[in-house]
Amino acid sequence: METAWIKTPLGTAKLEGDEYGLSAISILDGETGVDDRVPEILEDAVYQLKEYFEGKRIVFDLDLNPEGSDFQKRVWNALLDIPYGKTTSYLNLSKNLGDVKAIRAVAAANGKNPLWIVVPCHRVIGSDGSLTGYAGGLYRKKWLLDHENPVKQQSLF
Repeated sequence: METAWIKTPLGTAKLEGDEYGLSAISILDGETGVDDRVPEILEDAVYQLKEYFEGKRIVFDLDLNPEGSDFQKRVWNALLDIPYGKTTSYLNLSKNLGDVKAIRAVAAANGKNPLWIVVPCHRVIGSDGSLTGYAGGLYRKKWLLDHENPVKQQSLF
């Protein structure tokens, strides 16, 4: 398993992967273990994440290899269908997966997503439009949603 670190507007991101694909991206509050060396196997992931933060990328094209149960992987794959700049609710996500009663399990799987940003769990919100639960902190979720939907209030004067 190879590791790369990149600085983002939200903290330092740790990327992990191997020849089978990207297995984890996590966000850290500090710079613990930061190394500027980027293993060849992770160069494309680093490049695409930097483009995302620069506002130049809305779709990722990476091989993904997260570890999780079959159910978790189904949820994570469903997250990939949420378009950039859009959101969905936990309820809609569970309906799309075929079981409205699985909303808690869907929310739990969403919270275990190991591929921060690339698998866009930040695009899932409460049915009432509220920002609910985010492993990286709600301020990061808000930042990501604002980054993807930069509609600014225009002045009337």
